[in-house]
Amino acid sequence: MQYDVNTPSEYMKSLDLDWRKEKLQELREMILQQDSAIQEAINYKMLCFKLNDSVLFHLNAQRGYVSLYCGNTKKIDPEGSLLAGLSIGKGCIRFSKTKDISKTRIEDFIKRAVSLLKEGKDITC
Repeated sequence: MQYDVNTPSEYMKSLDLDWRKEKLQELREMILQQDSAIQEAINYKMLCFKLNDSVLFHLNAQRGYVSLYCGNTKKIDPEGSLLAGLSIGKGCIRFSKTKDISKTRIEDFIKRAVSLLKEGKDITC
């Protein structure tokens, strides 16, 4: 889904009060807690997180899931151990209504992505 908004605050206000908003907020907080230099904006009509002017993640609520867009998952988690049990595309991770984020290793994945980007590594597609 695309949201016609200009700021992260407008984006959050535009979401329905349902499970997607809850999951998106949980992931959003995980990302922002990693480093005080992470900046949040709107890009491609979704939440965008940048670190040192490099895109780190995009986050968006879809009809049936919440998507965390992260460039190339294999560059961040080559073995796939951090994303085990999650629905994964080449550059996105999908969280459905029934997925309990606290029982996944997504926070470790986010930490690794931040660390790699800080080291100057390429995590893009």
